[in-house]
Amino acid sequence: MIKLEAAYKGLREYKDLTGRPQQTPGAHFSRVTPEKSPAPKELCWSNDLAKAMGINETDKQSWLRLLSGNQEEYHTTPVATRYGGHQFGHWAGQLGDGRAMTLGLYEGLEIQLKGAGLTPYSRGADGKAVLRSSLREYICSEAMFNLGVPTTRALCLVETGEQVLRDMFYDGNAAYEKGAICTRVAPSFLRFGHYQIHAANHELEELTELVNFTIDNYFPGMSIEEMFKEVTRRTAFLMSEWMRVGFVHGVMNTDNLSMLGLTIDYGPYGWLDRFDPNWTPNTTDFRERRYRFINQVSIAYWNLAQLKEALQTVCLESLDEVLDQFPEYFHSFYQESVAKKLGLKTCTREFIDELFDLKYELQADMTLFYRTLMSVMEGKEVSWQDAFYKDLSDVDNARINTWVTKWQREQKLQRVDPMIAFGVMNEANPVFIPRNYIVQMVLDDLEKGDETSLRNLEKAIANPYELNEFTRPFLVKAPDWSTSRPGCSTLSCSS
Repeated sequence: MIKLEAAYKGLREYKDLTGRPQQTPGAHFSRVTPEKSPAPKELCWSNDLAKAMGINETDKQSWLRLLSGNQEEYHTTPVATRYGGHQFGHWAGQLGDGRAMTLGLYEGLEIQLKGAGLTPYSRGADGKAVLRSSLREYICSEAMFNLGVPTTRALCLVETGEQVLRDMFYDGNAAYEKGAICTRVAPSFLRFGHYQIHAANHELEELTELVNFTIDNYFPGMSIEEMFKEVTRRTAFLMSEWMRVGFVHGVMNTDNLSMLGLTIDYGPYGWLDRFDPNWTPNTTDFRERRYRFINQVSIAYWNLAQLKEALQTVCLESLDEVLDQFPEYFHSFYQESVAKKLGLKTCTREFIDELFDLKYELQADMTLFYRTLMSVMEGKEVSWQDAFYKDLSDVDNARINTWVTKWQREQKLQRVDPMIAFGVMNEANPVFIPRNYIVQMVLDDLEKGDETSLRNLEKAIANPYELNEFTRPFLVKAPDWSTSRPGCSTLSCSS
């Protein structure tokens, strides 16, 4: 049997063992039991992560049995945690791990199944997940890791062999889909909402216990103020990294922000194909566009303010000044990341704003724009039309060339070494991102029983900054059909 350590040791368990969805006042977690998969089939396995965790190939079958919910006995009791949160700006009360179960800790990492069945926090759902959303989570979390963006990771994706009923867009058109379990791995899955639920219910003893647990395990030796400062700094860095690669999370509720500054919960996310700062992939958010690309930074700030309010109930020192440092942290990280993308030593806000307007008004493909700029660095002839969705006029091309001249002048003023600058740009500007339409094409092939495109995609996400036989086919603009295809431009929280 695979030996795991118990997670959340010392925190409070809710003793009701019925497992039915319910309120669990005063608790940090509840014990749960994964449901067995009737016909488990390995679909994805991260060799890279397994190696990093020290999992040998000879142990793989034992792990697959554990990660499909088919273990006969568990070395430690799996648990689901309780948290609350603001959803789309409104307090939603108790939420919790509705389809996630933590099996335990392995080598200091939390092993969590997503889609293994009912928990007390399933809120009327079945706790299951479907292949559509599970594959997206597996692919994107592993891609983000290789892109260098702080993230939870995915070890394994298993088809369960059952059919799960889901209403993809909550429009009354429910249909059966293939069930799946994605195994998520992180040092911790603690979210802002874990602290909010106790503060909201005036459970100050429980909140103090959770804060002390968090500091002891993840921020050793820090005070609450120092911990919050580090959470604020990490969150600011995460936002700058999302903007660097053009990622839109889609559902930045307070229960979906990590205390460790990791990208967490890959639901209705998307990537900027056409550079539109007001774009959100989440159909639930189409009216207000609260979680659109350009608003993610201010939402992170707002969410941190809600975390501050929760922590303030058990902290004697004011946390206001710490929160106020967020904009400074973010702008420092963001200016540095844009400078790297442009091969510059530094970058002014004015220069960034001018570039932002150019990309927006001419509908740049963010990934292709910067890779084309790198070709200019190499002295190659380029076609800017290949990096823009708008049909460029002579005036548009002149505008681009004027900006490029300014950029080249800036490099000379900063005495940038072209070879060094190109290397820096190559580490900041990916060749490949797992655009939604690419993953949808893989799903289409899987429906036909063809795994070829999935295996090629796995190889592409492994080296997203390298132009090779697996990444090169995707260094093109998104096809027109992807702008209206469900699963490409429009997604929901359904999984």
